[in-house]
Amino acid sequence: MSKIKLIVFDLGETLLNYGSVNVGELFTQGAELTYQYLKEHYSNQVKLPSLSSYRRDHILSIRWNVLKSNITLKEFDCMQLLKRKLVKSGLQPSATLLHELCWLWYEPLSRCAQIEPDLSDTFKQLQEMSFKLAILSNTFLPASVLDRHLDQFGILSFFDHRFYTSETVYRKPDRRVFQKVLEECGVQPGQAVMVGDRKGADVKGALRVGMTPVYKRGLVNQGKDVDNSIASIDHIRELPELLRNVV
Repeated sequence: MSKIKLIVFDLGETLLNYGSVNVGELFTQGAELTYQYLKEHYSNQVKLPSLSSYRRDHILSIRWNVLKSNITLKEFDCMQLLKRKLVKSGLQPSATLLHELCWLWYEPLSRCAQIEPDLSDTFKQLQEMSFKLAILSNTFLPASVLDRHLDQFGILSFFDHRFYTSETVYRKPDRRVFQKVLEECGVQPGQAVMVGDRKGADVKGALRVGMTPVYKRGLVNQGKDVDNSIASIDHIRELPELLRNVV
């Protein structure tokens, strides 16, 4: 094995732990927040339908695009979806407005997230071991939203490279998104580790391009163990010791 230089982390249920939540209900709350924001600040510029119609239209659009993404492994960008809907309603939204509306969509879910209490210390330890740290996340949210959330937890600065599939187009486990990460981080597949909680997206995707996968067990993937040949952890703090045995 080549000397490991890069550790790539998945986001949801790997670094940000949401647990068992009703995502549909939380995004419904997000739709209501965006509706109220538009009503309060842009009622003279946009023709809004009733709240129930607005909420139903946006939730159905998200669900339809998520379904297509899961089939094609090509991500959609919810910010562009929202922009098209606003333009159709008569509003030419600024980039600032779009970013804020996307955050409001996500905010109810963000309040459910937790991180491991010693996560920052673990990242410092990994950096002291000369590892580069990166993020690769399947998401339709724009980078501004997830970066904002990471910054709230005080861990954004640990990651010079962050890859969100709303911007990279292809989703894990498509090999092209892994190759993009490797190319932009300047490492070979054998020099990179992928840490994630999804057997298909993270473990199999990493193996396809020659990266070393590390499977993170958690609440959401209970009972979905991987082959014994794949390293597994329960907490990110286990990584430094694990990597000492492979570098």
